[in-house]
Amino acid sequence: MAARRITQETFDAVVQENVDEFGLDPAEALAEAVEQFESQGVDLTNIVKAVQSGASEDAKDNQTHTVLQILESLRGHVGTANVDGMPADLKRFTEQCKLGFAQRYLAAQKDAYPTILACCRKVDGEKASLLAALDALSSLTDGQPDLLDAGGREFLMGILREHPDDPAVTVLAVRAVRHCCVKHEQNRQDLVKAGVLPLLTATVSRYSAQPELLCEACAALRVMTFDDDIRVPFGQAHDHAKMIVLENSGLKVLIEAAKAHPDNTSVLSELCGTLSRLAVRNEFCQDIVDLGGLTFMMSLLADSLDHQDLVKQVLSALRAMAGNDDVKDAIVSAGGAELIVMAMNRHIGNAHVCEHGCASLSVLALRKPNNCRVIADSGGLLVALQAMKAHPKALNVQKQACMVLRNLVSRTQELCPVILELGAEPLIRQALASHQDCGDLAQAALRDLGCEVELRELWTGKKGSLTQ
Repeated sequence: MAARRITQETFDAVVQENVDEFGLDPAEALAEAVEQFESQGVDLTNIVKAVQSGASEDAKDNQTHTVLQILESLRGHVGTANVDGMPADLKRFTEQCKLGFAQRYLAAQKDAYPTILACCRKVDGEKASLLAALDALSSLTDGQPDLLDAGGREFLMGILREHPDDPAVTVLAVRAVRHCCVKHEQNRQDLVKAGVLPLLTATVSRYSAQPELLCEACAALRVMTFDDDIRVPFGQAHDHAKMIVLENSGLKVLIEAAKAHPDNTSVLSELCGTLSRLAVRNEFCQDIVDLGGLTFMMSLLADSLDHQDLVKQVLSALRAMAGNDDVKDAIVSAGGAELIVMAMNRHIGNAHVCEHGCASLSVLALRKPNNCRVIADSGGLLVALQAMKAHPKALNVQKQACMVLRNLVSRTQELCPVILELGAEPLIRQALASHQDCGDLAQAALRDLGCEVELRELWTGKKGSLTQ
């Protein structure tokens, strides 16, 4: 059942009623209203949970939320030739937007987007004001990509083209592009058609020595390869990844940038995460190896085992690259299996590391008996089972661990007794009982291990329901 929602006006009216009718002070009235609506199952995510402010306590008709007061002031600046106070108001507006999604949502409901975009255009020639306006636009669109229209798209593209040598302007424009593309396939496609990809890859090259801008550009490139808009049945994530690689030398650009930051784990995490999104074709996986990416990642993983986020991103990249059978062998030959097992053992309490570690081992083992033996000798069997024990409620960990076990024994049956002796069967059956979505993988693992498993015949080719 979907959660109930209310308008900001309804919430504010109840808060005011608690003050007027029941004599509560503002803080108590606010807390009472929150408790009242939450007890009724109302979702208050989009509601600003604050007492309205006004010119005076008696001027109730003038009471409004701070973000709306600032917005009204900005509208006044847009309508006049004097913009002296606009930068200060834009900064205050940005501060309000960064307080939470509710403030951004309320502002958007009151037509903040056209006002902020008008401010951006009005101060385009003055850097300090332009920075304040871009920051406001970026903050407003965070979580609200539907706000972007053709005018906003043209403005952002113009900024990226006209200010390529200004890092302060570029980072805010790139951030706004990223915010407008998360969970919005149409914005991604429109911006790609407008030429955003070469601008983003050029930004990575130009500012490879500046961590903040490099990370922002990598994140924006990565978002262009997402398929996260549930409103669209088929996105163009794969096509965008190919364009980044083939038309804009994305792999080379990213690997070269990574070499400039051997000790910056935040930057390296972003770069590895972006590379993993681009390894979508067999030849791209091999290209990463040929460009020195595999050697770099092996050294990086060995030197950074204590950094969870970086380990997770490197494992994700290795998993993607191992889609190429030749790269599988190269990773194992370079000691990748041992390093993956070490990383999982080091962070066995982290579900994400265990998930990506199991997924990497699973892909390395697929159709590769020799790799399976190396993984088993490196402790891969035991660490996969340890991950299942450590995270019984984590569906993805259970699924990937079942996949590892299944792939390890599919063509190397001699490993079955060892895996069973380590207690794999009860763990797999527990995953099967606890997670419905784990059913096919768990049953496949049990089947290939030689365990008794009930396989349902869903359809016999005769008329009737599939569930009969």
